[in-house]
Amino acid sequence: MVTVIGEESLELPYCGEGERTNPHTMATVTCQTPELPQDILIDIFARLQIPDRARAGSVRSSWRSAYTSLLNLRKYYKQAQTPCLLYTSGKNVACLYSLVEKRIYKLPLTGPLLSGRFLIGSSLGFLVTVDERSEMHLVNPITGEQIGLPSVTTIEQVKPIYDDTGALHMYEYSLHTAKKVLCPPEIVALDKLRKFLQHKAFVLSDTSTKSLIVVLVHNPHRQLSFARIGDDSWTWLPPHAFFDDCTYKDGLLYATNTDGEIHAFDLSGPKVTCKMILGRSEVVKCSSMYIVQTPWGDLLQVWRSFSDYELEPEPEAFVYWNTGRLRIYKVGIAGKGREKVRSLGDQVLFLGHNQSLCLSAKEYPGLKANHAYFTDDSFLWTKGFENNRRDIGILNLYNNMREEIVSPQLWSDYPAPTWITLDLRKMKLVLNQF
Repeated sequence: MVTVIGEESLELPYCGEGERTNPHTMATVTCQTPELPQDILIDIFARLQIPDRARAGSVRSSWRSAYTSLLNLRKYYKQAQTPCLLYTSGKNVACLYSLVEKRIYKLPLTGPLLSGRFLIGSSLGFLVTVDERSEMHLVNPITGEQIGLPSVTTIEQVKPIYDDTGALHMYEYSLHTAKKVLCPPEIVALDKLRKFLQHKAFVLSDTSTKSLIVVLVHNPHRQLSFARIGDDSWTWLPPHAFFDDCTYKDGLLYATNTDGEIHAFDLSGPKVTCKMILGRSEVVKCSSMYIVQTPWGDLLQVWRSFSDYELEPEPEAFVYWNTGRLRIYKVGIAGKGREKVRSLGDQVLFLGHNQSLCLSAKEYPGLKANHAYFTDDSFLWTKGFENNRRDIGILNLYNNMREEIVSPQLWSDYPAPTWITLDLRKMKLVLNQF
């Protein structure tokens, strides 16, 4: 059992002019402590985990100045930021669970932004959310900033329907792929489309064009569309479907589907090209498929399966399933197929409704080598089963033994918790970096 050290509110230090009075101060501190030069303070702060950094920036004005200066630097991390578990706890309350500190932090700025929204992805410090009109936004849960993505009406399968006043009234949802029409279009309410359309989203950095790309897995049949930040519309990527996961490497978008295929999309030219680099596996027996890039540049395909489940429970019982095994394969890019990986050594996986990660336990404090940290990512849990227990935990890749991240579970049942790597920089600075 893991013990939670404590809980506190994580607020960014005040960065305005002048001092801010602390109403809870009970005594006057008269001792004087020597001031460190700003460059040394900045270097120290850059080596801290973000929760520690935010707290340190609230101590005194000189520390706050160093903290603020650090936020304006493009490359300001000297300490690798360990992913945290983001979840909700009651209405309008968003929280982080720190794996390093085993501590809970409340996020006052984030709760209202997540209230009533679906959470469909987490990448590069951003959450991808869907609001009550089924429109999508990037949200930084630390700064509270958000930016709108291209309208859902620019997706291939969606058309707007306006009322007599010209206001958006409904959506026409076309159930077709590039290969066939599944059934006639449906007329869907603004807040209902998100229950069917958006499945999962990824924010990926394209260093060649210095831009951020958002890739959307959407229905019917989990097809792909993408947009660069600043685009007016989504670009459809037919004809393949049933995708589970994506990553971006060397200018190519790699996407894996439930059959084990991996397709590589070149998004750099005026016309998107696609090549299959890994064919269908005839022995796929898993519920979810992931594609992960290792720190040294290899691609891994991860198959997730369950050891214990109940999909048709007795009355008043709940549907559940528990992750019991992960199969890991190294992907040969040049048509070399799959090579089974027996051990990840000192590497760690983060899997779920986030961009899949492979990290080194040597560089990330508090993580367990050759383990996988996982959350739910089935649409049954991300968009339904609001009162069911979550499939969240840590899996030992050597013996498939699992353990709880924390017990009892802290999080609300809905929306499903997700992993996030925090980023304190202002959104404008992050976007200008790419």
